[in-house]
Amino acid sequence: MSNNAAIKIEVVVPYQCLLGEGPVWDAKTNVICWIDILKGDIHEYSPDRKKHSTITVNQMVGAIAICKSGGFMGALKNGFGFIDRKTGTVKMIGNPEWHLPANRFNDGKCDPEGRFWAGTMACSNEHEAGSLYIINKQKIIKKKADAITISNGLAWSPDHLVLYHIDTPTSEVTSFQYDRVTGNISHRKIAFKIPKEDGLPDGMTIDNNGNLWIAHWGGWQVSRWDPVTGEKLFSFSLPVSKVTSCTFGGKELTDMYITSAMQELSEDELKEQPLAGSLFVIRNCGFKGIPANEFDA
Repeated sequence: MSNNAAIKIEVVVPYQCLLGEGPVWDAKTNVICWIDILKGDIHEYSPDRKKHSTITVNQMVGAIAICKSGGFMGALKNGFGFIDRKTGTVKMIGNPEWHLPANRFNDGKCDPEGRFWAGTMACSNEHEAGSLYIINKQKIIKKKADAITISNGLAWSPDHLVLYHIDTPTSEVTSFQYDRVTGNISHRKIAFKIPKEDGLPDGMTIDNNGNLWIAHWGGWQVSRWDPVTGEKLFSFSLPVSKVTSCTFGGKELTDMYITSAMQELSEDELKEQPLAGSLFVIRNCGFKGIPANEFDA
């Protein structure tokens, strides 16, 4: 079930995030993008050109998606906004939680129709203070779920009939029936639960066989799960404890990119984990992903 004899885990760039998150592969430019939530930084790296670039949006950034027009759609501390990939300039659209200044956006992705979904949480981790929202190309924002503590990993099944979502402190992966045309979700249920000894479920992606890949906060791993049976199928061990998210990248979508954090690690823990906060890659990992959906704008 576990890997690590035959695989090589590489550090992508010699840069460590405080809270690295939200990796997304831009297939048009062959670039991996990821964020440092607390610093408000967005990173890009081109494996072809060996080039790392960073922009700052001057507020916490919980998630980004690639726009069809080439820029970023972001879920930021102050709401949803378009982000210029060269300058970091933000054109805010709207903030559904303007009345909750102690909340922030945490994770998000685009659905198969190009709507951006992103969830919120209280900066204090207050119980059930967050919600899940979508924004469409008409820039209309709607709430889709509430009573969430730390909204995290999102993934749609390959047949586009199921939305998977994580509320981290519950250790549960939940599923919804998903209507691709309307974006409506219904029939929420617990798909499976992550054992406490594996660490808390954080970011998530899905492979081309419909199995979920989950990053484990405090668990030193990313793991592969059958969402129908709830069986843990496989895991990659990492040299850091706070593994935050993962996605498939590379021209064939066979490389796995993994983000991590150094937030709240003690001096002794940082000595034990000198690579904490790094972006890792496992090239030709033995599995294949699905292209990231782009925001329809």
